[in-house]
This record gives sequence, C-alpha cells and structure tokens, in this order.
Amino acid sequence: MNRFEIDPGGFSVYGWITIFGLVVGAWFWLRRWRKTPETFGIYIGALCGAFLGAKLLFIAAEGWMNVRDNSGWNALLQLLAGKTIVGALLGGYAGVEIAKKIIGYKKPTGDWFAVGVPLGIAMGRIGCLRYGCCLGNVCSSEQWWTMADSLGDPRWPASVVEMISNLLFVAAMLPIVTRGAGKGQLFHVYLICYGLFRFFHEFFRDTPDLIGSISGYQIAALGLVALGAIRAWQRAKSGGQNLDRAEEYPPADGAREAK
Repeated sequence: MNRFEIDPGGFSVYGWITIFGLVVGAWFWLRRWRKTPETFGIYIGALCGAFLGAKLLFIAAEGWMNVRDNSGWNALLQLLAGKTIVGALLGGYAGVEIAKKIIGYKKPTGDWFAVGVPLGIAMGRIGCLRYGCCLGNVCSSEQWWTMADSLGDPRWPASVVEMISNLLFVAAMLPIVTRGAGKGQLFHVYLICYGLFRFFHEFFRDTPDLIGSISGYQIAALGLVALGAIRAWQRAKSGGQNLDRAEEYPPADGAREAK
C-alpha cells in the first residue's frame, strides 16, 4: 500500500510549486498576450481573486470549526494554512471579470484558462501528497488503490484521483483550444465539469459536513456548476459577440513562420 506522511518539509514543496506556477503563468500570459500588454492586469486580478476566494471559502466551509474547536496559535495557524481550490476558482473568475471592467477589456480570455487552471490544480495535488493534506475517507480495508496516512490507516486516494481527472481534462481540451473550437466557452465547460466532479468526489473526501451529509465545499461546487452554466448560456445568447480570433488567440512568436 502506498504511504504518505504529514511532512514538515512538505510546506517547501507547496512553496516551490506555487512559485513555479506563478512564474510559468506570468510568462505564458505575457507571451500569449504580448500585443495587448495591458491585459496583464487580468492575470493579476485572477491571482488576487483566487487567493482571496480560496481563503474565504475555506473559512466558511470549515475554518470557523477549527477556531471553535481549537484555541490560540493552533487555531490561527490552521486558518492561515487553509485554502480551497473551489474558492480559488470562484474568486479567480470574479477577479478576472473585475479586472476586465477596470481596464475596459471586453473580449473573452477564458479558453486558455481551461488548460492552465486544471494543469495548475494537478501540480498542486503533488504538494497535497507530499504534505499529507486533503485526505480521502478512511477505508475499511487495505486495497491496491488505497494510500496509508501517517497513522497507517488506508484511505481513498483523493489527491491522486483529482490529479488524474484534471490531467485528463487538459488532454481533452488542449487540441480543442489550439484549433480554436468552442471559442469563449471552454472555461465554462471546465467550471461545470469540475464542479460536478468535486460535488460527487467530496463524498469520498475527509471533510466536515456543514448541512446534513453535505459539506460546504459541495455547496460551493454546485455554485461552480451554476456559474459555468449561466455564463455559458449568456455567452451563447449574445451570439459570441466580441470573439475575434486574431485577438483571442494571438500567434506565438514563431507561428508566423510556421503556418
């Protein structure tokens, strides 16, 4: 059986993965949108919204329980460390929309997020494996697919399942994005798919229930589904206005020579 442990050194893994993701994301954004450098503010808006959303939803879903059940530094440290991907997606989406309004940019920017976001989430789950967080439920017996926690209890491999599901989505979306198909709707598709996945997968994760057997993360996951569906409907209703391929998918530096 695979074994993972809560390792203090895991924090450094989280840190390096976060820094790597930020650097690569900034490089990719600047390269992809070099003709409109002012849109880098959208990337900043996405980051700020994601960090804020990740923290606020964690506090709403379970952070307040940690404060209730603990005291002093222990409660504070758990609040500072806790965050959630679902909140990051909701906050990041809001951050992008706010930034676009501030700079007056009206064209869609989400299709490449449909590749970058799930890839980043998959990378982040490496840190979860290293740090021993985001655990699955304890299983009744050891199986080939279970992973042992630091106490030796067999658990559902929640981080691995989420990593694989996001990588599969990247593999499915990458050729679609590069062909320019489904323009302006692909990130909405991801929000719907991830929201549904996360709602059902949450039953296999070791997270506290908020209402009955439903966790706060499941409620937020349904919010992702609703957000993706509503925005997709609004985009379709608008007839795909402001979708200019030349600006939505500016060619990479060497693309003009390799037509």
